[in-house]
Amino acid sequence: MRVTKLVIPDLVLFEPKIFLDERGMFYESFRQQLFEEATDQQAVFVQDNQTSSVRGVLRGLHYQLPPKAQGKLVRVLAGEIYDVAVDIRKHSPTFGHWIGERLSAENKRQLWVPSGFAHGFVVLSEQADVLYKTTEYYAPELERCIRWDDPDLAITWPIEGEPILSAKDQQGHMFAAASLFP
Repeated sequence: MRVTKLVIPDLVLFEPKIFLDERGMFYESFRQQLFEEATDQQAVFVQDNQTSSVRGVLRGLHYQLPPKAQGKLVRVLAGEIYDVAVDIRKHSPTFGHWIGERLSAENKRQLWVPSGFAHGFVVLSEQADVLYKTTEYYAPELERCIRWDDPDLAITWPIEGEPILSAKDQQGHMFAAASLFP
């Protein structure tokens, strides 16, 4: 597996080695030891979440506050997304910075989004199934959302027109007014 540490510290992209033959395909999608070496964390995943969305659906920017902050390992089972992570750690040198990566069923990349980051994605294909492992259980009382189109973040989403948003995501806070990590 190829491991790439991204421009923002703590964000890691995993790209598996694919084995193809006449029977089909095989790849190792997760190895705890490699994950720990790449992230310098001993994460324990406690919950898997799966979404299915159509082109233009944008989910996010979501996160949970401590003490139930979540790290997420995100991958795509079908289709393609543009996955975004925003550093919301107030004392980080990359506070307010973001990265975006294309994840797809074809490239089989996975993005590690540790706690302290807001996360979101937009569906680029006709349909996409996304699976993400989390390091903490869902805690709705600690869940927060930052607006996808916040001008301070200036995320360059690869979409035309307005995305399809849930009612909850339409009510997201502006970055400057959001509850963030210390």
